[in-house]
Amino acid sequence: MLRIEVIANHSVEENILEAMKDEGVGKRYTFYPNVLGTGNSGPRMGDAVWPEENFALVVWCEEEEARGIERAVARVKEQFPDEGVKIFGLP
Repeated sequence: MLRIEVIANHSVEENILEAMKDEGVGKRYTFYPNVLGTGNSGPRMGDAVWPEENFALVVWCEEEEARGIERAVARVKEQFPDEGVKIFGLP
């Protein structure tokens, strides 16, 4: 099993969920609606200075499903290259 984490700006939340649905993956996940932090795309702190927030999806799945999630996220990243969409995987 793999643990897949998708962290992205709220602006692409629906796009990611729809892309995963199109791939037939990510039917079971944990959703963290308000994720704060800083990364390559800058701070997302949910405050007056850095008002944006991210969300996170965590999926435990087999490698085949992980590849589908990776394809779905790649499509969204291609559409929205400046929105800070990230995917991480752990065995």
